[in-house]
Amino acid sequence: APWRLMMSLTPSRGCLLDLPWEDILVPHILCHLPLQQLLSLQRVSKSFQSLIQLYLANMRCFDSSQIGPAIPRAAFVNLLKDNEVLQQLALQNCADWLTDRELLPVIGQNHHLHQIQLKGCAQLSRHALVAISLSCPNLRRLSLAHCEWVDNLSLRSLADHCKALEAVDLTACRQLKDEAICYLVQKCSRLKSLSLAVNANVGDVAVEEIAKCCPELEHLDLTGCLRVKNDSIRVLAEYCPKLRSLKVKHCHNVAESSLSILRSRGVELDVEPPLQRALVLLQDVVGFAPFINLQI
Repeated sequence: APWRLMMSLTPSRGCLLDLPWEDILVPHILCHLPLQQLLSLQRVSKSFQSLIQLYLANMRCFDSSQIGPAIPRAAFVNLLKDNEVLQQLALQNCADWLTDRELLPVIGQNHHLHQIQLKGCAQLSRHALVAISLSCPNLRRLSLAHCEWVDNLSLRSLADHCKALEAVDLTACRQLKDEAICYLVQKCSRLKSLSLAVNANVGDVAVEEIAKCCPELEHLDLTGCLRVKNDSIRVLAEYCPKLRSLKVKHCHNVAESSLSILRSRGVELDVEPPLQRALVLLQDVVGFAPFINLQI
C-alpha cells in the first residue's frame, strides 16, 4: 500500500512531497518500503533523492541482505555516510567487499549501536573489533561467527568496554583460547547467549568460568569443542539455573553421566540419550524402522 501511494502521488501533483518529511513521510511511509525500492525511488527526481537521503540519515536499522551481499563499496559508504543514529547493523557474509576501510567510519560515527552482525566478514581485521568496543558502549548483541581475525587482544578490548553484552557468537573464531574467554565472561556477566562452537582451543577452564560468572546464561553452544569434558558440564549444571539449551555435539569427552543432570531439568540438548541414539543407529544400519515403535 505505501508503495502504491508513492507511485500514484507524483511530485508534479505537489501532494506527497508536501507532507512533512520528518514527521510523516520518513517515520510512517518510507519505513514500510524495502530498502531496494527506496534506492530505486531516488531516481524519480531530485526531490525524491533528497527525501531518501533524509531517510537514510535517520535510519535506525541497516541490513545488507535487503540489497544483496555484493554491494559496491562506494554504494555502501554513500548509503550510511550521514547516519549517526544506527541501532542495528547487519552485514553478514559480506566477505567479498567489506573491509576496515568501509566499516570503521560507520562504527565511529554511530555510538548508539546495540546489535551488530558481522558473520562471515573475513576481510576485516582486529581493528574492527577494537573500534566497535571503543564506539559502542551499549552493545548488547554481537555476531563474529567465522571471523578468524578475532584474537585474544581484541576480545579483551571488547570485554573492557562493552559490559552490557547479552549475546555473543564466536563460532569458528579459532584464535581464541580459554584465557580470552575467561576474561570476556568475567567482565560481561550479563551474558545470556554464547557460542564457542568449532573451536578446538576451548576447554574446561573456559566452560567452568562461564558457569561461575554468567548466572543469567540461557544458551551455550560448544559444538565441536573437543577439549570440553564432563567435569565442566557438571559445573555448568550447578551454577546456571536458567540454562535452557546446550549444544555439545561432537564433544566426544562429554557423556550422559553429566548431561543427564541437565536433561532432568528440561534443558534442550542436541545429543540424544544413549538408548534412543542406539535405536536410531539400528534403524539406519539394519533397516528396522518399520518394526521399532518404542517410547523413550
